[in-house]
Amino acid sequence: MAERKISGGLKLLLELGPVAAFFIGYIKLKDQVFTIGGTDYAGFIVVTAAFIPLMLVSTGILWALTGKLSRMQILTVVLVVIFGGLSVWLNDERFFKMKPTMIYALFAAILGFGLLRGESYLKTLMGELLPMEQTGWLILTKRLALFFAILAVLNEVIWRGFSTEIWVNFKTFGLTAALFLFFMTQSRVFAKYGVEKTDEKP
Repeated sequence: MAERKISGGLKLLLELGPVAAFFIGYIKLKDQVFTIGGTDYAGFIVVTAAFIPLMLVSTGILWALTGKLSRMQILTVVLVVIFGGLSVWLNDERFFKMKPTMIYALFAAILGFGLLRGESYLKTLMGELLPMEQTGWLILTKRLALFFAILAVLNEVIWRGFSTEIWVNFKTFGLTAALFLFFMTQSRVFAKYGVEKTDEKP
């Protein structure tokens, strides 16, 4: 299926909408307990159970509209289903809290594996959006792999050492802000190694 363009606002809504809905749902239900089938479930578990299908639907809509999903998007959805499902099934919020750790650790490992082969898998994903020389891609990939590894460790520290409310705020705002700031601080790499994208005419 050929990739199709959609507006940036709609794409952002489909990608971040489920996360925002999770945060709002948690704030509203965090102090409540729901008895379902004779088992008590905390608000966090109920919100997690709602987040999984919402994530699947939003990702499905994104795929239907654009005709394409990145490997990272697919991996994220798979881990949401696995770890979110385990949390709901076992009534244990720890599994869902581990999800960001697994996501960022896997991203770091995948990028690191590519670097060991002298390749930038990041270029494969983003090369059309950010044309750069190979040296620039390798530098950016090394930094991003290290950054993902740090985020994985940081998520472990937060969910194990602090309250659920602090972790939810960290996941919703902290991780998003950290990724934004990371790419903002790489402007020198983009400026030094960026190349102009030329339009090919038949």
